[in-house]
Amino acid sequence: MSEELASAIAEEAAKAQPAQEQPAPQQQGADLNISDLVALKSILEVASQRGAFKAAELEAVGRTFNKLNAFLESVAKKEA
Repeated sequence: MSEELASAIAEEAAKAQPAQEQPAPQQQGADLNISDLVALKSILEVASQRGAFKAAELEAVGRTFNKLNAFLESVAKKEA
């Protein structure tokens, strides 16, 4: 992925998330939370709109997106 595309994707993901203070990265290991998953969903949407995936990859990308979306919807229902 080109640096320009990566930068544009990061910009779009930042726009899609509500403004919030980001904690400093921790050195102890991977820390994945719901806002990270929302950002990944946005990244997938932007990348697919911009044609970042080959035709043969679209099925796997779509399946992963649908699973991620279903998970985020179930979390949102539990929090509501």
